[in-house]
Amino acid sequence: MKLIGTRQNDRWVRWKLLLASATMLFVELALIRWAGANVVHLSYFSNFILLGSFLGIGIGFLIPAARGQWLTRWAPVPLALLVILVREFPVQVRQSSGQVIYFTAVKTTGLPEWVTLPAIFLLTAVIMAAIGKITADLFRRLPSLDAYRCDLLGSITGSVSFALVSWLRAPSVVWGVLAAAALLILGGRRNTLRYGVPLMAMVAALFAETTTAGISWSPYYKIQLTPVTSTAGGYRISANGVPHQSIAPLPVLMRKNSPYRQPYDRTPGNPHKRVLVIGAGNGNDVAVALKHRAQRVDAVEIDPRLQQIGAQLHPAKPYDDPRVHVHINDGRAFLERTNATYDLVVLALPDSLTLVAGASNLRLESYLFTQQAFEAARDHLAPHGAFAMYNYYRTSWLVDRFAGSLDDIYGHAPCMTTFGKNAAVLVAGMTAADQSCERIWRPSGAVPAAASDDHPFPYLLRRTIPTFYLGVLGAILLVTFLAVRLTGVRIRSTVRYTDMFLMGAAFMLLETKNVIGFALYFGTTWLVNALVFIGVLLAVLAAVEVRRRLRRVNQLPLQLLLFATLAAAWLVPAHAVLSLPFTGRLAAAIALAFAPIFCANLIFSDRLALAADPTSAFGANLLGALTGGALEYLALVTGYQALLLVVALLYLGACVAMRFAGRGPGAQSPPVPDETVALNRQ
Repeated sequence: MKLIGTRQNDRWVRWKLLLASATMLFVELALIRWAGANVVHLSYFSNFILLGSFLGIGIGFLIPAARGQWLTRWAPVPLALLVILVREFPVQVRQSSGQVIYFTAVKTTGLPEWVTLPAIFLLTAVIMAAIGKITADLFRRLPSLDAYRCDLLGSITGSVSFALVSWLRAPSVVWGVLAAAALLILGGRRNTLRYGVPLMAMVAALFAETTTAGISWSPYYKIQLTPVTSTAGGYRISANGVPHQSIAPLPVLMRKNSPYRQPYDRTPGNPHKRVLVIGAGNGNDVAVALKHRAQRVDAVEIDPRLQQIGAQLHPAKPYDDPRVHVHINDGRAFLERTNATYDLVVLALPDSLTLVAGASNLRLESYLFTQQAFEAARDHLAPHGAFAMYNYYRTSWLVDRFAGSLDDIYGHAPCMTTFGKNAAVLVAGMTAADQSCERIWRPSGAVPAAASDDHPFPYLLRRTIPTFYLGVLGAILLVTFLAVRLTGVRIRSTVRYTDMFLMGAAFMLLETKNVIGFALYFGTTWLVNALVFIGVLLAVLAAVEVRRRLRRVNQLPLQLLLFATLAAAWLVPAHAVLSLPFTGRLAAAIALAFAPIFCANLIFSDRLALAADPTSAFGANLLGALTGGALEYLALVTGYQALLLVVALLYLGACVAMRFAGRGPGAQSPPVPDETVALNRQ
């Protein structure tokens, strides 16, 4: 009977650990989305929240079991404080820089940024430390690999759950209700009142946001729709608190000085029969193409909600026209997959207001503005076709970068039409005779180098890490050191897990590189990103399952295989994968991405299984992941492919540290602990 009771108790601990891990990842993803939607520029620094989460979770795992119980007793309080703080003080942080461009048209409001940003970072860290402590206390009650397996299953559950609410375009109050329900279960009956009051306050604040007139959510943005009260009519669309698009009647779009007309006015000999609009949005450019008698318009838009708003509210009803074919997809991915040719390709205001989740510097449209993307657009033009792009470019060097790329690709300078202080339209015909310019682009100074698929940072003036980033990263690392000391974590006891720390940093960079790679090969859509993240977790889980079934592991062959897979990923260029048909591209991308992840986590799982203090080892690994998130900014200088060299160096350091920890690569693993073997037999 005692054995049956023990098994039932272990089963309950596993389920509770799975729920805690799912809650931890769900809350982390929700905070990244929600904070970025309400604090302008956090949408550009999504890993600000990510690094705060890693700090908190790492500390939660490193705090000894007998300490820090106040964190678990008051876990929902910092979460409620963060939500109420941001709701009561809507924050638009000013960040001007001559090194990098931010597409923001807002005034600074709310508390000063030196108050807001540290408060958000610290509250995030405390929130995740509390949930991390709950998870760690459950983690300690199971054998290490069994606990890690439950943690991974929970992470997969949390990731799938948030992907589901994104797909359903659920409002923020739904996220809050799900998180609150999970935390109430984790808190238990003794904490019902202590948890219930702050959680109710949090849900109430999110309910007030959700019921605000004109607010809706897409998989990328919080969208606010506002009617225009002028005689022209129409609507204004804000995304994450920033003016993003305007729905205008066709007569307004067709005015003589309208930028929407320029691609057609500058190409009078073009038949404009087949038009591709990338960044179709609410349908303004589609309506103008139809007005110019296009026979087919392929309208590509990454955000389904923006397209839906246009289909419902645009006065010209462009999306109801049978000549229009809508593609909810990333523009670069569409170019890579289609075999169609066009008389005109229009890159229509494709400036996003957010980053690809899991990558600190890649924006949704980054791969549309590389040299290879412009070449892909040219390859889809008819013999006398034309390419056009326009935006509010903010600075002359950005216009020079794009126009210089077009000059190189087409062999002649494009037409340039400017509007006001910031707006410019660039039009390039296949030949100089295929464009009719009132003004030809002339560089205003030294033309910056073109962005590339390996260095997809068009808004970065030169290969450098902006001083603002360096200051923020330095402050985060300093706060991390102080937090570890102030929470009473025994630093000396974690030094023996230096190898786990280095593996955490390497894995974070490896995961980021894979997110970037899949974004290039298959698009920067939320779905691709979610599937990659879930795929990474499944690859890690597969490694754990393999390790659980092995009594002995020889580290040396695994380490050699890891470095071989990293070398293959580094040697195979991105253009070679892009040149493959879809099925071959998918197979190559999966092999190059997940083979090193599997090998690395087989090594990690073996080390975790034999750690004297698995929870501290896991905490050191999480702090390493925070360091890896900071190291990702090296890509601004080196490009993303070179990150694999950094990954290899970190894993090499981990292998050396592992030898000093008594786990040399030539040594055989001792037998799996009896408790793990017993679990395998059940």
